[in-house]
Amino acid sequence: MAPDATPDEPETGAGAPVAPRIVPVTTTLGPLRPTATSGQPADAFVEYCLRLADDRLVLGHRLSEWCGHAPILEEDIALANIALDLIGQAEAFFSVAAEAEGRGRTPDDFAYFRDDVAFRNAMLCELPNGDFGVTIARQFLWTALQVPFTKALSAASHAQLAGAAAKAHKEHVYHLRHAADWVLKLGDGTPESHARVQAALDGLWPYTDELFYADGVDAAVAALVGAPVVTALREDWARTVEAVLRQATLSVPVADWTPAGGRLGRHTEHLGHMLAEMQSLARAHPGAQW
Repeated sequence: MAPDATPDEPETGAGAPVAPRIVPVTTTLGPLRPTATSGQPADAFVEYCLRLADDRLVLGHRLSEWCGHAPILEEDIALANIALDLIGQAEAFFSVAAEAEGRGRTPDDFAYFRDDVAFRNAMLCELPNGDFGVTIARQFLWTALQVPFTKALSAASHAQLAGAAAKAHKEHVYHLRHAADWVLKLGDGTPESHARVQAALDGLWPYTDELFYADGVDAAVAALVGAPVVTALREDWARTVEAVLRQATLSVPVADWTPAGGRLGRHTEHLGHMLAEMQSLARAHPGAQW
């Protein structure tokens, strides 16, 4: 051993390695603070609003990618309009979150200056569009929940939150009718369209379980303003979905796995790629006025 070496620092290649002493982070840094990845939200109400807004922002952007690429002109316009509705809803829920947070952030700050780990959308919303059948199936499965959910949320005691939900509900009623009509056309159409939309449903079905994720955030906001807990709406969603699939001669899929994590900031790789494009202009010119 070298003269200036200590027993905890063995000379390289000599003697047995000494295991490092593990010091709990709370010993050196104090209590853990809430972060985008800690799973400990700083404010349950803000977190709740971000979950609502992020679903709509991400899914709205996905739908906007169809602009100029839809199979028929009318559908090109319809998907673009639905995308605008969803992004407008996102802005409304971001505004509620910003006011409650009180840090001076704007809806644009939430949309363009958060990394993927800070987003709270369900993973279903961020999945690539795939073919037209995939896009319609995803829209149908997500919106079938939003109709009863926003109706219930519109009765919340928080006026701004309830107002945003009431406006969203009116739009979701149309969105659901549009998506369901297409599921019927594709499912009960040609053998090719039937096979494609059935394959889309089979692939997306496992992600629907996360739509009903509920934790302490939901419980806290339910107690605070009377917001609905999403788990209570699962039977309503299932009745709507199963009725349409049955009429469309499609089978209700069975999931043998159920991914989750989006509500806590754990996402697929697809969200990061989407945000890199969506946020590029705002990040290249931060603070710019248009």
